[in-house]
Amino acid sequence: MARATLLVAIAAPSVVRAQPAADSAAPVQHRGATVRWLGGVASALVLHESGHALANLALGVPMTLERVEFHGIPFFSVTHGPGVTRREAYVISSAGFWVQHASSEFILTRHPRLHREHQPFAKGVMAFNTLLSVGYTASAFTRSGPAQRDPRSIAVGLGVSEPAVGAMILAPALLDAWRYYRPGHASLAWASRGVKVGLVVLTLR
Repeated sequence: MARATLLVAIAAPSVVRAQPAADSAAPVQHRGATVRWLGGVASALVLHESGHALANLALGVPMTLERVEFHGIPFFSVTHGPGVTRREAYVISSAGFWVQHASSEFILTRHPRLHREHQPFAKGVMAFNTLLSVGYTASAFTRSGPAQRDPRSIAVGLGVSEPAVGAMILAPALLDAWRYYRPGHASLAWASRGVKVGLVVLTLR
């Protein structure tokens, strides 16, 4: 007992001295996680716009990079030139979402319990994919935003109403959010995948 008491007495000051160092390290770790999360957001944005660009290149359609605004928020848009067919318009405008779906599927398949893991970069990608889809859904339902908005171009390509396109955009986002917070439901995963594949199959319409 005396030896144990002595060990505690010797160790206690070391623990006390070490505590401030641990406390000072916490903000650094938090900032690092925030930077990685923002990196995931930025990467997801680049992937989305790259999808549009690659579709333009694959179809041999001229593309332009335009600065647009949505309710005062500035951003850029990769758009196709005039003279495209309805099918080409659908593919080019949908390609950004297809890339989103692929990246979300990759992450949720490799990390089915992502919500409980420390993966700030992956969570940043998922946050962007989900929030962008929700934002575009709101834009489609209200038919608001710049003329170059993706839901409007998709609606023109398919010959359907813009709110219907909003529902198409929202469905996989909601299913993936459900998978994120409620992992372990195989039916949700396959429903999400089925919707994503279905949106690609619409190219044949």
